[in-house]
Amino acid sequence: MGSAPAVEAAGLRMMDAEYMAQAIGLAARGIYSTHPNPNVGCVIVKDGAVVGTGWHRQAGGPHAEVLALREAADKAAGADVYLTLEPCSHHGRTPPCADALVEAGVKRVLVAMQDPNPQVAGRGLERLREAGIAVETGLMEPQARALNPGFIARMQRGYPWVRVKLACSLDGRSAMASGESKWITGDAARQDVQRLRARSSAIVTGIGTVLADDPSMNVRLDAHQLFGVEPARQPLRVVLDTHLRMPGTAKMLGLPGDTLILTAVADSRRWQALQLAGAEVALAATKEGQLEPEAVLQLLAEREINEVLLECGPTLAGAFLCEGLLDEIVLYVAPHLMGDSARGLFHLPGLEHMQDRIALNWQDIRQVGNDLRITVHPN
Repeated sequence: MGSAPAVEAAGLRMMDAEYMAQAIGLAARGIYSTHPNPNVGCVIVKDGAVVGTGWHRQAGGPHAEVLALREAADKAAGADVYLTLEPCSHHGRTPPCADALVEAGVKRVLVAMQDPNPQVAGRGLERLREAGIAVETGLMEPQARALNPGFIARMQRGYPWVRVKLACSLDGRSAMASGESKWITGDAARQDVQRLRARSSAIVTGIGTVLADDPSMNVRLDAHQLFGVEPARQPLRVVLDTHLRMPGTAKMLGLPGDTLILTAVADSRRWQALQLAGAEVALAATKEGQLEPEAVLQLLAEREINEVLLECGPTLAGAFLCEGLLDEIVLYVAPHLMGDSARGLFHLPGLEHMQDRIALNWQDIRQVGNDLRITVHPN
């Protein structure tokens, strides 16, 4: 049997994990509304009881720590604080949360992960330690990182997290040879896609998809009913249109939200026509006659885009995959067959031998209605 101090320490660590799990659950409630800020949760505990909780709800609003401190009031003095992300130490839209914790007189702060922004990482923790507050980091860090893949990616590598959404038959076909693809999957899967759209900062497609399908590329379900939050903002719609073929009559241009057309054509007359139709037009770098995917992502990062949802055909999906720019593939598989003349999921020229295969890692498989949703990450 273990010693009494060891047993007591194990019990304390278990309680710490439970409170941090509660903070992570709170943070996840902001997944559809905090763009471009990260999702953050906070739990304040005094004498074994939760006295304050908070989660960041939207950019420009109070941070999780501030809301939790408001609820805890004077009970925050001498309390333990559980945070999913390092408290900010700089003046942005709101004052530094590290200062607020110091002023409240908290005793101990457990932080799941440091701020991934290299310009500020560690400074919030240093501020707490300088004030004599005990600081611990790393508790449930993988779960905390999973809350903010886009924010972390943008801070650490300079471009967003890229997720491609695809639908196919059981034999891996995304459209008939004629291009017909409505609808491969059922209602439940299409509703599930609305969640992917709602959490995304931008939805990206190619001009080929626009000309073939005239998509809306918006969140169409009632956000409060579906997500439990106020009506979600519409993600930025981005069309990759190298030769500027975008029609001014495209459906998306008349819908709420913003549309950005990235092109290689500097034609002021055509730009003006699209701008009058409701679009923004900008130039992007090209590679081998097409818009360069990495340059596109860097432009989006400059606009504080954290998560990109790629909804496109096999050519664009294949280009992003071959460039090593896909972080996640979400594939909805319907239980029917479309035949070997139908179109595939990715255009991947040059894969001629088994050694050329692109390896993927399983992340999740579950049934959505009558379809399967498979999530994989490229190696």
